[in-house]
Amino acid sequence: MFSQNNIKWNQSARKSKRVGRWNSSWKWTFCWRGCKGQNARAGSKFSPTFEWGQTSLFMRMPKRRGFRNPCAIDFVVVNVSALETLVAKGITEIDKEVLLQNRVIRKKNVLVKLLGNWEIKSKVKIKVDFASKSAIEKVNKAWGEVEIAV
Repeated sequence: MFSQNNIKWNQSARKSKRVGRWNSSWKWTFCWRGCKGQNARAGSKFSPTFEWGQTSLFMRMPKRRGFRNPCAIDFVVVNVSALETLVAKGITEIDKEVLLQNRVIRKKNVLVKLLGNWEIKSKVKIKVDFASKSAIEKVNKAWGEVEIAV
């Protein structure tokens, strides 16, 4: 509701200054546009990024390099050497929950891939989403078992 105490002046109703009518307008001969040049002419417009010949800011900024495949499968890598530390704690059946509780992996909803870095000497049953051939061979060599969930 409008009342007398909250009426505001309408900005859009304001008339623009009518310059360029020679000396009768009291704006004198150049009509506040300076003396000649590109800006004194009609229709001269510059983009907001134009810096008058100086290399513009977006060209001075470092560019983002590389390519990120949107279809790539992201997974967390767990090495066979990490399994040996869990066996030292007395854990022989390992899955995502056990890895998360023992802080081998940090995130909850991730895919886990087992890699064959170092050796394992203990019998372990592990359930992961992916596993490399060398990791499967090393676990099987130690009489363990690798179950791939996906």
